[in-house]
Amino acid sequence: MDKFAAYLRMLKDRSGQGYERLGRQAGASGSSLHRYCSGKSVPADYRVVHSFAKVCGASADELRELHQLWALADAGRAEEEAPPAAEVAPPRRRRRWSVPVAIAFVVLLAGGLFWVTADGSGAPPGRYADRVLFSTACRPPVSMGQHDECVTEVQNLLVAAHGRLAVDGSFGPETLRRVTAFQVLAGLPARGVVDEATKTALYDHRTSMAGWSAAVVEQRIRAVFTETPDTAVAIARCASFLDPLWVLPNTNGSRNWGVFQISDGRLLELGGTPRQAFDPVWNIDAAHRLWRAHRDFHDWPACSAALADPQSH
Repeated sequence: MDKFAAYLRMLKDRSGQGYERLGRQAGASGSSLHRYCSGKSVPADYRVVHSFAKVCGASADELRELHQLWALADAGRAEEEAPPAAEVAPPRRRRRWSVPVAIAFVVLLAGGLFWVTADGSGAPPGRYADRVLFSTACRPPVSMGQHDECVTEVQNLLVAAHGRLAVDGSFGPETLRRVTAFQVLAGLPARGVVDEATKTALYDHRTSMAGWSAAVVEQRIRAVFTETPDTAVAIARCASFLDPLWVLPNTNGSRNWGVFQISDGRLLELGGTPRQAFDPVWNIDAAHRLWRAHRDFHDWPACSAALADPQSH
């Protein structure tokens, strides 16, 4: 959010105009623009940002960079404002044990066939019980906004799985995206928090996040979008930095996936899944199908607005 606000302030200062005057030209209140530039809030609609940047004289390159910064800031805002998901176990019916069953249960406990760790984490003893994420310090799910050694451990494990992210001990939007992508690839619910199942999967080292480089992604886009290759690459770069595992949450709880940021709704229409959307071949082909329906990029309105390329209009 800080980088997004700083970029807005740079454009505002360069324009030499006040908030009220810029607001009248951009179709927003001066007080709202002041909040955006001071980092107190992030607009939910990119069109406000685009209008503000245009009246400030932003170039096409600056508009593309600004859209990427807004997307990151908006993802962080959406996660911070989302109410925590309460995980309440359903009420359990009281069971009356028969004497033989009770005796058998005690025998199992004595024989070591039933285990529960001392810290209650449920980690198998002798396997991961001594790992950082199964310590008492990391007992709750590791999640957005956390800053500690638990996050550092998660980030190191993601890097070991060939995930591309910085290891800084801070669970922000970048870590959120990588955790969510890891969960999809590991066949786990994409909750975006590091729960017990995700901790185990991270330590299992069976899931790889290795994938195509941006250069290979661009090459594939040009091969598929033969009708308008330059604009297609620009749209994808604006949407995902050409990252096949890019994930962004929307304010309504849905998410966008992969190179062309295919939304949950579009995935249903296309008969795809988030895991398929992470496959750049499937994602780029699906995006081309969406483009071909109207021969335009109306499915990517924010990126289309951010582009000055005549082919995008």
